[in-house]
Amino acid sequence: MNANKTIASLIIGLLICTTLTGCLSGDDDDVIRIAFKTQDDYDDPDTNPQRLADFISQQTGMDVEIYPIASDVAAIEALRFGHADIAILDGGAAWMAWQQHGFDAILADQKSDGSTYYLASAWVLEDSDIQSLDDLEGMDSCHTGWLKSAGMLMPMGYMIGQGMVEVSGDEEDINSLRTTIENHFGNASIPSSGDPYYGYSGAFRCMTEGMGDVAFAKTTSFEDHCEGNDWCLDRSDYRMLQPAFGKVPSHPIMVNREMIDDEKADAITNAFLALNSDLEGHYILESVLNTPGISQVNTEEHLGSYSEAISSIPGIAAYFEGKYAN
Repeated sequence: MNANKTIASLIIGLLICTTLTGCLSGDDDDVIRIAFKTQDDYDDPDTNPQRLADFISQQTGMDVEIYPIASDVAAIEALRFGHADIAILDGGAAWMAWQQHGFDAILADQKSDGSTYYLASAWVLEDSDIQSLDDLEGMDSCHTGWLKSAGMLMPMGYMIGQGMVEVSGDEEDINSLRTTIENHFGNASIPSSGDPYYGYSGAFRCMTEGMGDVAFAKTTSFEDHCEGNDWCLDRSDYRMLQPAFGKVPSHPIMVNREMIDDEKADAITNAFLALNSDLEGHYILESVLNTPGISQVNTEEHLGSYSEAISSIPGIAAYFEGKYAN
């Protein structure tokens, strides 16, 4: 009798443990949790991430839950401690998650042309005396804005890393980058939001209108910004300096391999890729994820050249830690 009572007690204890804490192994194997920035109310129900969760559930046969987060650092912490299986991060947060925690990129959203990156590059006018990146010292520069990827971090990181530009100031302080730019170039246009020379189009216009000798933007800047703009010149009046500075990555979907097995990661990958070939999936891509499609990637391919360039920026690690902690 006592033995039967003991067995019954153990069974009850295990059931309670399973219900309250999920302490039996494999309890979360059939649940996928997606870290996602949510809001209390959705004026447009099509933008609700639950629509994505339902689609992934149908594709995998697993329960899918949205794990609400308010910031990229919260998403990283959710992956770190196993509260979420995947998280969609921007390029800077993804770089930090990869460098500090070894997280992997398995998927990435697409740009309008279907790629998962754009190339940062320098533009000059065709009749400019500037022939290479080495000729930029003392020239007036047009940047897209303070700490923008293609307009500042990529070109400056590349040139610092190649020994073309010397860092001025504390190499652990991001503000040294401004001093470095001001000391290397003549007059540097580093506009704020609202300035006519702000952003990709603004930097290209800054150079076109003679306010700078070089514009730091994208390889597609002419095609992206000159159609219908009367300030643009003919395509033959511009040329790009070589080489390009590297790939600026689109938003990757990251996983923590210590918290998710390959089978589950593969199921998630296949389910997200199915969005590309499904009518409901296309609506979700457009309304929930704000992208025309999803591509499979690996970490080194997606983040490698971005990491190589920006790692040379003074104080960049501390900057991203502070930014994504807010």
